[in-house]
Amino acid sequence: MMDWTDRYCRAFHRTLSRRARLYTEMVTTGAVIHGPRERLLGFDAGEHPVAVQLGGSNPADLARAARIAEDFGYDEVNLNVGCPSDRVQDGRFGACLMRDPGLVADCVAAMKGAVSVPVTVKCRIGVDDQDTEVALDALTEAVVEAGVDGLVVHARKAWLQGLSPKENRDVPPLDYGRVARLKRAHPTLPVAINGGIATIAAAAAHLAAVDGVMIGRAAYSDPAILLDVDPVLFGEAAPVADPFAAVAAFEPVLAGFLAEGLRLHTVTRHMLGLFNGRPGARAYRRHLSTHGTQADADLATLRDAVNLVVQAEHRRDAAETRAA
Repeated sequence: MMDWTDRYCRAFHRTLSRRARLYTEMVTTGAVIHGPRERLLGFDAGEHPVAVQLGGSNPADLARAARIAEDFGYDEVNLNVGCPSDRVQDGRFGACLMRDPGLVADCVAAMKGAVSVPVTVKCRIGVDDQDTEVALDALTEAVVEAGVDGLVVHARKAWLQGLSPKENRDVPPLDYGRVARLKRAHPTLPVAINGGIATIAAAAAHLAAVDGVMIGRAAYSDPAILLDVDPVLFGEAAPVADPFAAVAAFEPVLAGFLAEGLRLHTVTRHMLGLFNGRPGARAYRRHLSTHGTQADADLATLRDAVNLVVQAEHRRDAAETRAA
């Protein structure tokens, strides 16, 4: 989710669910240690609970980056052992670490020794020609010994050669059963499942076998599904009634970002899918993509886009009334 789940995306998603745990895009240890920390790690207190995801393979650097993240107030530090991109492989982190469970364990141990918040690992079920039964067990046993607080398992292999990062999200077959078997073998270890889960109803079904569900691109492309998280998974009322109410509730937050000098599109690019499936959704997206990028775009620009959906729904309702 690099370049996607930034602080503006997370602030918007928090409008849709009080209970979902939000994760940052992956940030490398080098960027955290040497880069602009406030830009990379800064977040609003309203985002809690929120976890930072780190990329790296040097235990000392990961320990240092984890301490920095904890000082920023994150509720969890997650080590990425699942990203298959060439850039990540060149840096010897991400999914290629599935081949070196001992190093991953050293990284977890170093991070655990540096922070008091939970340290978790996000991984694949294996890479390339690995036997997923052997590979996932080896990684799990190593990090459990190191004190890991939980695993998030993408239920696909990653092919480090021959497939692009996009293809690695779709081409390798999903094996949810492998993740369920892992959980049965480690009943006290918190295990969350990831990969191909597109609805909160599907997430609820997975919770019969595992402890948690991570939803990435489905929640980004169709954020309104997050309105089901609190009522379906936690038995609590959603924070807002519908996408229209979500926009209204988010406006004060967005106004604050604009007051800081941010352009509207920097935030609203994360809201383009909010009305997916509704009449006027395409016009809404087009309006924000065209007018939201202009230097003078403001809250009125967003309201105008939303009003296109309202008008389209009124036209649909009127047509249905006439047909009846």
